[in-house]
Amino acid sequence: MTDMPAPTDSARDRLNLVVESYHRLTGRPLLDSSHSDLWQACWTLPRVIVAHGTEADPIFFYGNQLALRCFELSFAAFTRLPSRYSAEPLLRAEREALLLRVHERGFIDDYAGVRISASGRRFRIEQAVVWNLLDDAGERHGQAATFEHWLPLPDR
Repeated sequence: MTDMPAPTDSARDRLNLVVESYHRLTGRPLLDSSHSDLWQACWTLPRVIVAHGTEADPIFFYGNQLALRCFELSFAAFTRLPSRYSAEPLLRAEREALLLRVHERGFIDDYAGVRISASGRRFRIEQAVVWNLLDDAGERHGQAATFEHWLPLPDR
């Protein structure tokens, strides 16, 4: 199991934006409001949460414990990974179309697709929600995704 990283103030602020943007755009809470420590609550949530910034080649800035297990990376390695590498090369165009759709609509809650771990293990995600990270002024700070359904795929 991956140890929970110690959050910086900036990391806490970004994760708060992930949670607030989800609620603002979908009208649903990402997690119940009984948690006093958002960092701990998101880290241990029984669903994947990932988020990337707005760089020219967006880099993941957050992945919870379950995401790190799916992608077979440490938090340090995951938060240096360009998000496009979460998909196989042939599926990256599909991923780009998805992100454009999210950018235009704010969020989608019907995404399914194939992802790849650091070791090359392929898995299909289903019923994923992907949303824009928007602050109170409407400024975009990236995108995030959450899903709880994934299926390992056979080796090619």
